[in-house]
Amino acid sequence: MEDKHFESMYPSDTRASEIEQVLSFIKEGSSCQLVSIPGVGRSSLLGLLAYNRKVREKHLNEAQKKIHFVYLNFSEIRKKPVSEVFKFIFLGLLDSLKDRGYSKRYEVVNKIFKESITLKDEMVIFAGLKKALDFLCLEKDLTLILLFDRFEDYVPTVTPEFFANLKVLRNRAKYKFSVIFSLNRPLEETFEPTFFADFYEAVAGKVVYLPITDKTGTDFRISYLEKITNKKLDKELLKQVFELTGAHTNLVRLCVESMLASDEKLENKQLMRKYFLTQKPIRSALFAIWNFLTPGEKRQIVKGELKDSPFLENVGLIKDGLVTVPLFSDYAKEKAPELERESLDINALFEKLTSLEYRMLKFLLENKGRVVEKEEIINAVWGDQKTVLGVTDQALDQLVFRLRKKIEENPNSPTHIQTIKGRGFKFTP
Repeated sequence: MEDKHFESMYPSDTRASEIEQVLSFIKEGSSCQLVSIPGVGRSSLLGLLAYNRKVREKHLNEAQKKIHFVYLNFSEIRKKPVSEVFKFIFLGLLDSLKDRGYSKRYEVVNKIFKESITLKDEMVIFAGLKKALDFLCLEKDLTLILLFDRFEDYVPTVTPEFFANLKVLRNRAKYKFSVIFSLNRPLEETFEPTFFADFYEAVAGKVVYLPITDKTGTDFRISYLEKITNKKLDKELLKQVFELTGAHTNLVRLCVESMLASDEKLENKQLMRKYFLTQKPIRSALFAIWNFLTPGEKRQIVKGELKDSPFLENVGLIKDGLVTVPLFSDYAKEKAPELERESLDINALFEKLTSLEYRMLKFLLENKGRVVEKEEIINAVWGDQKTVLGVTDQALDQLVFRLRKKIEENPNSPTHIQTIKGRGFKFTP
């Protein structure tokens, strides 16, 4: 049941403003995107919608009985083909019905699922999912909201077919079907419009940026930590923690956990600052933010050239030309020498690249300085597949687009991967 999830314990006014923004899109029958830097609670917000009845009642009143949220963590299927994804959605739908206590609806949908999966055919499974939507949305008058958490993990695998199938489901259920994509960057920055053209109108421009602070939720987490550790933190020290972290929700939690577990006497902000930067969980959270940034954004932060950074302002990492998280500023200064030494060494970039991106960069490095035709790249990158006939120029362009985002200082004005119109691409280290 819902109360087995930690999110069910949060106060009903947690993330109230952002939830209202998300629901405003849902109420008009649209989908939307929830975007933030790492660690500020996108998963928690989706969990509130899926598992916290008090939150749903606060924002939806009686209408919450007619709206059903299905939480799906896409990091679990990051390398799975589209055929497996809709089976994953089907299973998530079943789990959600069970969580909400909809036993009769669960029995009907489970029967449809079992009938669909016997043939192990992806078209049959998708047809079964459509049948389940007919039952839930049209017969039972339920609005179905799919919560796609950590969708950025699935981005390297996603295909236009995925978005086309979402459109099919949306058309099937009319205005009783929506998707909330949880991402670290908007879909429009990740794909060209033609790539997700089938779902573009439903989601493009409908973005809710999640602030890095959440006072209600953070206060609840601190109170919970103090309760389970039977310790109490000094209010002045807590104030300093909030200042050092910019109230970034995950960093506050990690710093508080570190202080509650430590015997160190952290009597002032300077001591705390040094101590926190030695703690592995905190450094890991800081690295996640650093790793999420593009090469150009990293250089902007290191150089302090932050006056023209609309995206970083939208996600709350920058305000009035300054980094909002002092601990992250310190961490970025540590990374500055490494950034200066950074080159297009494929070994250094390996952890950031998907397998296709890795093969493409490797091929470009091996052929640096000359124009390589699109067909050459397709054969080199996708050549281990049974056939490359299904690989379109569009798929190649998307791969180039994603790779540029990871290696170019300004992906819109590339200096490394240059397009040679009518021929292909030229790579310059």
